[in-house]
Amino acid sequence: MSKVSLPQGTRDFGADVVRKRNYIFNTIRSVFELYGFQPLETPAMENLETLMGKYGDEGDKLIFKILNNGLDRPEKKEKSKEAFEKILAGKNNAAITERALRYDLTIPFARYVAMNHHQLVMPFKRYQIQPVWRADRPQRGRYREFYQCDADIVGSKSLLNEVELTNMYATVFKQLGIDVAITINNRKILAALAEVCEATDKMIDITVAIDKLDKIGIDKVKEELNNRGLNEKQISIIEKYLTIEGGNAEKLFQLEKLIASSDIGKKGIEEIQFILSHSSIQGLPVVTDFTLARGLNYYTGIIFEIKATNVQMGSIGGGGRYDNLTGTFGVPNIPGVGISFGVDRIYDVMEELNLFPKDVQTGTQVLFFNVGENESNVAFNLMQKLRNKNIRCEIYHEQAKFDKQFKYADKKNIPYILIIGAKEMKDNTCTIKNLLKSEQQTIPQDDLINFSF
Repeated sequence: MSKVSLPQGTRDFGADVVRKRNYIFNTIRSVFELYGFQPLETPAMENLETLMGKYGDEGDKLIFKILNNGLDRPEKKEKSKEAFEKILAGKNNAAITERALRYDLTIPFARYVAMNHHQLVMPFKRYQIQPVWRADRPQRGRYREFYQCDADIVGSKSLLNEVELTNMYATVFKQLGIDVAITINNRKILAALAEVCEATDKMIDITVAIDKLDKIGIDKVKEELNNRGLNEKQISIIEKYLTIEGGNAEKLFQLEKLIASSDIGKKGIEEIQFILSHSSIQGLPVVTDFTLARGLNYYTGIIFEIKATNVQMGSIGGGGRYDNLTGTFGVPNIPGVGISFGVDRIYDVMEELNLFPKDVQTGTQVLFFNVGENESNVAFNLMQKLRNKNIRCEIYHEQAKFDKQFKYADKKNIPYILIIGAKEMKDNTCTIKNLLKSEQQTIPQDDLINFSF
């Protein structure tokens, strides 16, 4: 028998990890609700045609396709052979696969809006916390199955939505204790760069190459641009764009000189200035980064990326405006903007910086010792009364030596133990031990319901 293992890029989560992850989920969810967003869930799988062509060539390669059921039936085997050859060649074939695991939460959300837009109150604000799957190469901070936490607003072009989302980012990370830089750019500026380079037909090629700057460096980006058909003059303009430095004001000044001839570029700069002016008033850590491209093709305006300032980690959040997304599903003219939190990377950052609260691992608050049959019956009745007051408690499963029961409480990080022995039975009392403070007291059983655990 082969060794039991997990699929590469996936993980099991024990209680200690689940509680920490839930702390992150609950923090993000509470901020989503605070800002008026409503919950939504969509299926784990979508029709393949819903997903393909929405993430660019690189993204499409990472979509997990699902084999059709029933391929083992004899009448389907022959037809399947030829179809499998096409699949191996990188082509899709409905005879083999018609569905796929969702790659992100944005496209399924756009599909949902397209199907239900007549019933939705616009602007529609939704949040979604669910797993997604990508056939990526697993590494630190990058998994094949991971959770996303998205918040999106559709039905409005107002830049106040971007301001709200910026504030949400700042609020969540402040509550989690993570110092971050909220970086922004605008796809209109990237479109202007392509325009100035006289390469509007290669905008996607330019943005895909720029998006790899952090990973491969400027020289490799220039090499990739050359391989994608751009000439030396065009690459020189892009290099000048990528080397813009300074504070927000200085960067915008240099950018204006570079793309002064582009009307769409001027519009992009105006939108960035709007976000910066509101962020400055509220003291938010927002900085411009014109090398930010985000490789997804559907972005049309402001784009976001969030990075922890004191940890070597990729982005822990990102998003942007996508005014044409529902148009791909036959429902045009519904503008949208959204952000996403990378929970798995946020977890890794918080773990590295030791940011989780000490009480996050507290599950059971009180362990009732099992001293004997009569004593445990009394203990069980008292335990139910505490549970009715939402105090998390349990009773040891069998009569055992105190040392064994103490070790159980210690291993499960249970802060209180409660003992009802022969003396307590006689006096109608109970003994409570606070294991964290090494304190002990005996109180009447009738007073237990009011005890502050």
